[in-house]
Amino acid sequence: MKIYLVGGSVRDQLLGLPTKDRDWVVVGSTTEQMLDQGFQPVGKDFPVFLHPKTHEEYALARTERKTAPGYRGFTVHAAPDVTLEQDLSRRDLTINAIAQADDGTLIDPFNGQQDIKDKILRHVSSAFTEDPVRVLRIARFAARFDFTMADETKVLIRKMIDAKELDHLVPERVWQELEKALSVKRPSLFFMALRDAGALATLFPEVDRLFGVPQVPKWHPEIDTGIHVMLVIDQAARLSNDIAVRFAALCHDLGKGTTPQHILPQHIGHEARSIELTQILCRRLRIPKEIEILALKVAEYHTHVHLLFELKPVTILKVIEALDAFRRPKRFEQYLLASEADFRGRPGYENTPMPSIELFKQYFSAAQAVEVQPLIKQGLQGSEIALALQKQRVKAIATIKTSLIDS
Repeated sequence: MKIYLVGGSVRDQLLGLPTKDRDWVVVGSTTEQMLDQGFQPVGKDFPVFLHPKTHEEYALARTERKTAPGYRGFTVHAAPDVTLEQDLSRRDLTINAIAQADDGTLIDPFNGQQDIKDKILRHVSSAFTEDPVRVLRIARFAARFDFTMADETKVLIRKMIDAKELDHLVPERVWQELEKALSVKRPSLFFMALRDAGALATLFPEVDRLFGVPQVPKWHPEIDTGIHVMLVIDQAARLSNDIAVRFAALCHDLGKGTTPQHILPQHIGHEARSIELTQILCRRLRIPKEIEILALKVAEYHTHVHLLFELKPVTILKVIEALDAFRRPKRFEQYLLASEADFRGRPGYENTPMPSIELFKQYFSAAQAVEVQPLIKQGLQGSEIALALQKQRVKAIATIKTSLIDS
């Protein structure tokens, strides 16, 4: 029996990155031998065990063969005669197919170390095509490490697209990879990698169709809507670690991809179209409800932050109420962060002062400070209280707005 450290932990060591979880592969052993040594079996599909003391995962060396389209369509062969190289050959990328012996020696049959030095993501074998989620994973690695896909890997991915392999992806797996991709420092690299490989139109058509769509240069020096949205999600990542904020930033302008040609480069009514397309995307990927709600609200109201100085107090309160901000103040903060990312996602605006953000916070605080008890003491009931409370809140916002004008 021989044990090797494998996969991401070896890769991250070579990249000089901290390693969170360590995975091990065991060559020359059987399930019975692992159980005799106190290892605890995990799951039913694969021969994976937990170490009795460290609780780290140890897997028997295995080979896999696809038996049906999509995820989990594999038969697994795990036996003492499976070699380390056979086990490594089933892995997705060369940078993930490196093993380390207990004396520190690296076993690298597919030249993953060189690809790490060259910042290249390359598939190990044609078996890459057997799990379509690998297309998302490789794009995520491109974003995480700022690596580039090998040309032959992009060719292989295009063959997968032509063969409709990506049509078999399970929605939850797509969201899982998207969520991880949105958590990196520059999420835009994930979408650009997919686009470069020709997969963005299949996986995220609502995002893909934004590229090449012009905007008014006066307000958008970058002109291209797709580029704008990429800049926005990177700004959202700079402003917040909240995945909901980053996803909302991704969706905020989806409607610009369906703007009628005859009104370009203007995008009148793009908010309503963005709502519809965000709903389609969220339902297709079964995205968590709270994340979907924020994305829909940002799609509908993100322009209100930019136009705040022109809005009437009643309209400002309408936005606050639509966000359910009095009960969910966190959502109001998320909305402002996504809207700020929209503002900053333009060349030259990255560090420009944005007074409307702080002003909107003042309006919200003033409206939030209005108390309901005095209204109840006046003898108001039911809908009368709601109406009077709304009027008092509008008045509180108007007081701040008037003071700004007077100053």
